[in-house]
Amino acid sequence: MDGTTLEAMRTGLRGPVIAPEDAAYDESRSIYNAMIDRRPAAFVRCADAGDVMNAVDFVRDHGLELAVHGGGHSGPGLCLVDGGVTLDLSPMRWVRVDPVAKTAQVGGGSLLGDLDHAAHAFGLATPAGIMSTTGVGGLTLGGGHGHLTRKYGLTVDNLISADVVLADGSFVTASETSYSDLFWALRGGGGNFGIVTSFTYRLHPVHTVGVGISLWPVDHTREVLRWYREFLPQAPEDLNGFYTVLAVPPGPPFPEELHGHRMCGVVWCWTGDLALLDETLAVVNDAGRPAFHFTTPMPYPALQSMFDELIPKGLQWYWRGDFFDRITDEAADIHLKYGENLPTDLSLMHLYPVDGAAARVGSFDTAWAYRDARWSGVFAGVDPDPDNAELIRQWCTDYQEELHPYSMGGSYVNFIGPGEGQERVRATYRDHYDRLAEVKRTYDPHNLFHANQNVEPARWPRGDA
Repeated sequence: MDGTTLEAMRTGLRGPVIAPEDAAYDESRSIYNAMIDRRPAAFVRCADAGDVMNAVDFVRDHGLELAVHGGGHSGPGLCLVDGGVTLDLSPMRWVRVDPVAKTAQVGGGSLLGDLDHAAHAFGLATPAGIMSTTGVGGLTLGGGHGHLTRKYGLTVDNLISADVVLADGSFVTASETSYSDLFWALRGGGGNFGIVTSFTYRLHPVHTVGVGISLWPVDHTREVLRWYREFLPQAPEDLNGFYTVLAVPPGPPFPEELHGHRMCGVVWCWTGDLALLDETLAVVNDAGRPAFHFTTPMPYPALQSMFDELIPKGLQWYWRGDFFDRITDEAADIHLKYGENLPTDLSLMHLYPVDGAAARVGSFDTAWAYRDARWSGVFAGVDPDPDNAELIRQWCTDYQEELHPYSMGGSYVNFIGPGEGQERVRATYRDHYDRLAEVKRTYDPHNLFHANQNVEPARWPRGDA
């Protein structure tokens, strides 16, 4: 982009346009995953929906590459395109709660922490992720699961409407009754169909939850997983627990003698009667007495932010994912193998439950294609040192590929790693892919929004315009 083009863009926008020569440029291109190093031609910090509309028109009409940054993680770095324009929604960071209707409207640049904090004041929450630094946009458009999923479903199951800027620069509100095909696609289809400037969610009564952490030495992996796979699916839906392989972080609540040890375990969230928390989690002894077991009541936003400082912005990341409908003995052996060989102290594996309320939504009601899954797995190599980038990438890749034959074939779209290819996207959407491609053709026929896990527009039938 030359100076004349930059100035023309600046004149039509309220928010700033940041170019490579500007002081804020390097900060703007520094995203959550430090493994991503790209140099866009410009960043547009959109102040409002009007800025988004004008920026989309400008980028489209000038034939420029477009990416969108909602302000959160963007693990694969899809918010940056070399030589392109990133529309940064982070200035659009606001939440409006209606405590009577039990809804929240949330700006497209908001983080989960913004939503959690605003809703908590009214004793309300909606299921969305496990870290407050995650952006609402990417998480929601991918489907969204978290601590409240077994009780209240996926994030998209609680989405009431979305304000969207389309590829032609127009602004629409999508819901069950307006632009219903677009609304269907937004609920799990990623950022393929437009730029969401605000989301409206249904909220539920959640204030203080019971939190538990149970850890066993990693060599207990087989026994713990055999117990976990049988226990959790039949447990009350007030109980959510994601399975993890990790190195014990330094600091409370973990005793110093466990710091750095490779362990397996479960992180629990209980939305039932807090007086029953310890009784409910006493069952963990059925897997063998844990080396560490901790329970406490906790405000829901505190649980959501509990891991933020452990995994801050600026680390090297490489991740992949898979869906699972069962945990076989063979899979347990693989988890043991890679758990014993964590490459760094921050690398991890999580299995998030996606059963319960999420499984009762119809298979074709949203673009999320795995209502028959029980767990959404993520394998993440993480470390601050760029010299370890290949080490963590190889561990993650080997782990996922060896376990993949025991998976359902596809992944949560937000866990697809860089360079996994179009067949991986198709596997993620299963039989929904062709319908998504039709919606894409309707709202983005020239694939302006392709800096994502891309669904290509369906081809026009012969003879059609």
